[in-house]
Amino acid sequence: MKFLLKPVLALALLAMMVTSANAQDTLRISLKEAVQIALSENPTIKVADQEIQLKKEANREVIYGLLPEVSLVGSFNHTIEKQTMAMMGQTFKVGSMNSINGGVSASLPVFVPALYQSMKLTKKDVELAMEKARSSRLDMVNQVTKAFYQLLLAQDSYKVLQKSYKQSEDNFNIVEAKYQQGSVSEYDKISAEVQMRSLKPSVVSAGNGVNLAMLQLKVLLGMESDMPVAVVGNLKDYEMAMFTRQAQPQPENIVGGNTTLRQLDMNYDMLKRNLKLKYTNFMPTLALSFQFMYTTLGNDWKISNYQWNPYSTLGLSLSIPLFKGGNFSQVKQAKLQLKQLDQTRINTERQLKMQAQSYLDNMAASSEQVVSNKEAIFQAEKGRTIAEKRYEVGRGTILELNSSEVALTQAQLTYNQSIYDYLVAKANLDLVMGVEDMIVIEEEK
Repeated sequence: MKFLLKPVLALALLAMMVTSANAQDTLRISLKEAVQIALSENPTIKVADQEIQLKKEANREVIYGLLPEVSLVGSFNHTIEKQTMAMMGQTFKVGSMNSINGGVSASLPVFVPALYQSMKLTKKDVELAMEKARSSRLDMVNQVTKAFYQLLLAQDSYKVLQKSYKQSEDNFNIVEAKYQQGSVSEYDKISAEVQMRSLKPSVVSAGNGVNLAMLQLKVLLGMESDMPVAVVGNLKDYEMAMFTRQAQPQPENIVGGNTTLRQLDMNYDMLKRNLKLKYTNFMPTLALSFQFMYTTLGNDWKISNYQWNPYSTLGLSLSIPLFKGGNFSQVKQAKLQLKQLDQTRINTERQLKMQAQSYLDNMAASSEQVVSNKEAIFQAEKGRTIAEKRYEVGRGTILELNSSEVALTQAQLTYNQSIYDYLVAKANLDLVMGVEDMIVIEEEK
């Protein structure tokens, strides 16, 4: 499933599920649906998308710098005291009391290297924002997926412990009946009761774990805590997928999809563009200007009687930088930043490859544990059956019966845990590799 879900589709899906929830009081969601809801409704994703729009607007702002600037301009000047001139022994006042100008002024950049480089820089910034949004989606898919698996693990563990507690309760009732008949000792009765009561806290704790896991999933999905929700499936549904998956991606191929490395590469490109931008401080700029104005002069306040005279100008403005010491320092800083980022990327890639290999190793180990634990469950069930029969005929002890039940419970819990460990390692590997697809188990109809 590609996580770039169209908002309309996501809203339609959510509406459909809400309608279903109203009819049945409980909203049932699969892993695929949970991811879709999160990508559509989570505020973090919405903020990332808005950041893209913000960067696009910044890019447009730079592009608009290539367009002419047109302004209405005007000025009014009143002379408080006219200038006195002396000529041939005589003095007289010169100039007018009032001067008014008004018209249209326009300017157009002809050659502005900094502007062209800024356009390329902001374009890269848009690409970086899109990659950050992709990173947010990948991280959200990872969080929701692991939260979903955590809830399945909590539910499956709760069921195992409930079943174990029910079995210990049944054992206690049988032993107590035998004790009343005088066929077993008081020690057997006490041992059976201790076994039963020792499981109760685990059952309660497991139930609380289910509630907490459900709340964590609801938070990611942007749902209210009191909304009735149920997840579809259990961990066992994923066992077959563990052994039928295609070859896993290798750490050597991490460069193509990992969002951290892609962001570092984009930042490197931006720094190179920034270096070119610094070099434009040494280049000339050329601009075209035009003015069409009306001007008038007068010595009184009867402005309506003034005579307005038009005039226009067209010119070129050339600026050639000769020396500014700070420009050289800015260039050196930009070059140092490039070197720093290059070393950071090398180190980051090494660490990510190590993480990817660790997740692959965990997946392999978990796969082997699943096979071993599945066999352990079979043997534990067989052992419990034998212990029950031995105790019924008086050849076994209550300790053997309790031990067999504990062994079966532990084997079932370990089996579920190994599947969960595999799925979490796979989800983390997908995040590191930047995989945009996810495992979706087809629910049984």
